[in-house]
Amino acid sequence: MDLENQSRIKDLYDKYGKDDLIVVLGGAEPEASGLAAETVATGDPTFAGPLSGVSLGLKAYHIFELKDEIPADVYEEQVGMMEMVLDVDEIVDEVKTYRK
Repeated sequence: MDLENQSRIKDLYDKYGKDDLIVVLGGAEPEASGLAAETVATGDPTFAGPLSGVSLGLKAYHIFELKDEIPADVYEEQVGMMEMVLDVDEIVDEVKTYRK
């Protein structure tokens, strides 16, 4: 997760608190999605950004996990192609490990 996004998430956390936020990820690689989920949950493991050593405890979900919450036409238009070409299960499993 880039430094600018870390800063945005920290600002939102400071403004709204942990209970009113979730992070929705859209990464195409399991490892990158997992790293982003870890960053918002326990802090930046690379110690390079604003969340370095900062455990926000936020829950992250990949957009694939929210399919049933999004109107079908919107999901298909925005995410449908990704779902067809990526390993959905592997990505979701990686992100879920940081919510446990």
